Amino acid sequence: MTIMKSEILSRSTEKTTLPVVLDDVEQAAARIVGHVARTPLVRSHALSELTGQPVYLKLETRQPIGAFKLRGAMNAILSLDDATRKRGLVTASTGNHGRAVAYAARELGLSATICMSSLVPANKIEAIRALGAEIIIVGASQDNAQEEVERLVHSRGLTRIPPFDHVDIVAGQGTIGLEIAEELHDLAAVLIPLSGGGLAGGIALAIKALKPGARIIGISMERGAAMHAAIAAGRPVPVQEEETLADSLGGGIGLKNRVTFALCSDLLDGIVLLTEGEIAAGIRHAAREEGEIVEGAGAVGIAAILAGKVRVSGPTAIIVSGGNIDPEIHSDIVGGAAA
Repeated sequence: MTIMKSEILSRSTEKTTLPVVLDDVEQAAARIVGHVARTPLVRSHALSELTGQPVYLKLETRQPIGAFKLRGAMNAILSLDDATRKRGLVTASTGNHGRAVAYAARELGLSATICMSSLVPANKIEAIRALGAEIIIVGASQDNAQEEVERLVHSRGLTRIPPFDHVDIVAGQGTIGLEIAEELHDLAAVLIPLSGGGLAGGIALAIKALKPGARIIGISMERGAAMHAAIAAGRPVPVQEEETLADSLGGGIGLKNRVTFALCSDLLDGIVLLTEGEIAAGIRHAAREEGEIVEGAGAVGIAAILAGKVRVSGPTAIIVSGGNIDPEIHSDIVGGAAA
């Protein structure tokens, strides 16, 4: 299933003022230097041969926490004053953002509380616990976890670090776009995992400012794709959260979304949805052909090309957003027959 730009534009003819600008992303890049990795952009020989065009993998799996989320979390935390930071940090997470906040808190000598639903994989929970954060498991959805965050903000006075719908989070994630634009001068397209829109919105903002001719395609799963549903409806809408191999892409975008819905509505050129089998094929390809351990959310760009749901027409960058997959699940997928 695909939504393309013509459909997005047909729902609204009103030009919006974007809540994040390129200067925010450039300031974030300066702020997080030394705290996060500048990740490699490597050519995929297998995908380049398959498509007949240069295809590159932006390996956010090389971040210290194994996922891109450290960029936004670190930028947001460093943007706070000392007194606000020292009250203690709290966030809701499907796993990787919580790990990012926990890691940043440990590096900066702060305390962190991470609220998650019962759908978060055990390996991601244990990785957060190992970083010294307090963990609270509540409910069966990201919305339930977010409700607990709000309770703790009011009862304990903790400082919330939103997972995606915040200017500083988006700006931090957008630094990936700066790095890609610096390295691929003839960039034609970027394929980005799409969930709450912090990653897709931030990268799209940077790329559209620096490489306005490049296409930006959001990739998500068929099971509970919240931003896809919101753009299709023309407004944020409730979405049932379901189990999926792309667990990091789960959760809603918030009915009062202030930042990422506007960015994704305005800047994405299309949205592609994938089946669970197609996501598994992406994970399998990453392991067998690229030598990379990639979680479901991180494999969706690869999967979209393999499934023929994205047509590659020039140099293309795929955001490999994370590699924090349960080892047993990964082994089962990679050892399975090709889908």
